[in-house]
Amino acid sequence: MADAQTQYENQQPSGNRKLFLFIFCFAVLFIVVLLAGWVPRHLRDERTAKLAEAQKDDKPLVETETIQPTKGSGGALSIPGTTIPDNVAYVYARSNGYLKRYFVDIGQRVKQGQLLATIDAPDLDAQVAQAREQLAQSEQQLVQQQSQLTLATVTVKRYRVLVQKGVFSRQDGDTQEANYSSADANVAAAQRNVDAFKANLNRVLALQGYEEVRAPFAGVITQRNVDTGALISAGGSSSGADNAPPPVGQSSSSGGSAQAASANSAGTSGSTSGAATSAQSPGQGGPLFAVSQVGKLRILVSVPEGYASAIHVGEQAPVDFQELPGAGLKATITRTANSIDPNTRTLLTELEIDNAGGKLIPGMYAIVNFPPLTGATAPLTVSDDAIAIRHDKPQVATVINGKIHYVPITIGRDFGNASEVLVGLKAGDVVVTQLNDNVVEGAEVKIAPRRVTP
Repeated sequence: MADAQTQYENQQPSGNRKLFLFIFCFAVLFIVVLLAGWVPRHLRDERTAKLAEAQKDDKPLVETETIQPTKGSGGALSIPGTTIPDNVAYVYARSNGYLKRYFVDIGQRVKQGQLLATIDAPDLDAQVAQAREQLAQSEQQLVQQQSQLTLATVTVKRYRVLVQKGVFSRQDGDTQEANYSSADANVAAAQRNVDAFKANLNRVLALQGYEEVRAPFAGVITQRNVDTGALISAGGSSSGADNAPPPVGQSSSSGGSAQAASANSAGTSGSTSGAATSAQSPGQGGPLFAVSQVGKLRILVSVPEGYASAIHVGEQAPVDFQELPGAGLKATITRTANSIDPNTRTLLTELEIDNAGGKLIPGMYAIVNFPPLTGATAPLTVSDDAIAIRHDKPQVATVINGKIHYVPITIGRDFGNASEVLVGLKAGDVVVTQLNDNVVEGAEVKIAPRRVTP
């Protein structure tokens, strides 16, 4: 019993030392882990605070460009335009009926007078038959009246002799004279009826001739808006045609100069053309076919008033097409309106370009390059990204003595990624090209390495 108690007393200090050692190791490990996580975070927070404090007092960095005259321009003028056919005709029907058959389709070349389609018009054919019968009846009536006139002529001649001999009284002679005059008038009236019915027959025959739709001139079919069996009206409408308005110049065989010119600045794809619509769509109205002459194409552009004096009829101007890079094509200035449009302050100018090889297609987007004005200086241009619209006016942010100053400008021509500046800037001005919230009036900024406009 005494030995057991002694053994228990010897083991108790040993157990306490192990417990103390465990607690000590755990505390040391906890402190190490705490320091390993807190110290880097504390150092990072200190660096972030210092960086934020430095950025707070630092000036924002902006990209700029130095305004210089455009190199290689020399005041030359480049204007976008759209090619249109030399001549366009929209073929309408002149007789009511049903489309019996069409013989051509889009893209097909046709000759002048070539048959495009035939229209089945039974009511018109019936009118022709009726007109023939009316003419035949009037001719028979004319023959009858001529026979009565012949009899009246013989009778009146006899009465004239017998009245002179006293066989018949003068009253009987006057009666026969009146019968003769009446017969002669009846023949004249019958002849006029024949002429009237003949004219009516010629009219309906002419209308019947319109049952055959023919090409007005040699060219290419650019529209077919009808299908077999479509109900056709004399105004050109069809139950099988998509009848959105045709492209510019529908009412003009020349293609509509003013309308075509107004579409030249509608973007790189030009204006939306009704020629691209499907012939299978339902609707009413519109031409049956469109025929275009594409051996020569026209380009109508609006030249700014300041360059009007540099435009001379007969001169050539290089034309660039996106689809034909480096083709070296040239167009000839054929005519101008000789009048400045008071609304746009531009001169409508027409150019003609040869397309005998068929490389060009009507509707292609083109850039016409006119020669520079004598003594004209190269224009100043600014990047479109540098232009801001403030209070409905274009402005740019210039850097003067390290501070932002907004300047209103007047924009001229659009060169795609840059615009001409007519008023507001001069050569050597420094303009901010990337506008953000830091670019405010009077703000101090640091300038990034400058780039000079080409």
